[in-house]
Amino acid sequence: MRMSLSNNNLPISESLGVFVGVAGFDWLTDGHAEPLKALLAGVFAGILIMAARQWRKKRQKH
Repeated sequence: MRMSLSNNNLPISESLGVFVGVAGFDWLTDGHAEPLKALLAGVFAGILIMAARQWRKKRQKH
């Protein structure tokens, strides 16, 4: 089984949005941003979104 990663399946804008949101929230609440924490949250959110899209696509074929 080959998994295709076209532009429609990569949640780049969503991951970037989570990164900016987490970094901005940290900056507003603590006075400084934690980029590593924001990066990890963005990557994890992107992985979850990509997995959900693949699962939904696979489920629609059946």
